[in-house]
Amino acid sequence: MSLPVAILAGGLGTRLGDISQQTPKSLIEVAGKPFAEHQLDFLRRHGLSHIVFCVGYLGEFVETAIGDGSRWGMDIRYSYDGPKALGTGGALRRALPLLGAAFFVLYGDSYLECDYGRIEEAFLASGKPGLMTVYRNLNRWDRSNVVFKKGRILRYDKKHRTSEMQHIDYGLGILRADVLAAYPSDQNFDLETVYQDLVSKDQLAGFEVKERFYEIGSLTGLRELNKKLNHEDL
Repeated sequence: MSLPVAILAGGLGTRLGDISQQTPKSLIEVAGKPFAEHQLDFLRRHGLSHIVFCVGYLGEFVETAIGDGSRWGMDIRYSYDGPKALGTGGALRRALPLLGAAFFVLYGDSYLECDYGRIEEAFLASGKPGLMTVYRNLNRWDRSNVVFKKGRILRYDKKHRTSEMQHIDYGLGILRADVLAAYPSDQNFDLETVYQDLVSKDQLAGFEVKERFYEIGSLTGLRELNKKLNHEDL
């Protein structure tokens, strides 16, 4: 049985300008249908069926559009930030009652064609409470932010990047629930902080993915994914 998937879909989408002012990123049209449907189609093909959307701003639109998952043969639930934004870490902390002992974490604007089964196996084999997938990006599609050597994540920092960083956080991880439970509830904090705390204790496993990532967090990324899913040349 595969792990549940938490999809972080509470961001404001500020880099998309007017496109995301009245439409949450998960519902932005890509290749003829809402982006979240592309994500769900891919996850279902990989045998993942228990999904929790962590939503905030305009989150009720996501729930109305996607529903309970029955049309995909999936179980889809929703965790709302509440009266204040909780950040990516705080949103996961709030969603723990819906997620179980361990779960995938996927950004709501990421389209990732990787082998989720192999990643889950690597997590279980590592014996560590967290895993981050990384990609040897070399600053091509975004600025690299991970030092990854000999299978280990040595440093992760999105704010203070160095030339030693050749990999990037791919946008998919796995966490044990007890990692998040150690943080205060209903407080705003980032998933980046959680990963950094794990790295500092050598408790974050690394898995290198060879397939490039796609995202709709930027206008360029949105155009690229539209072309890909419409089977046009990039």
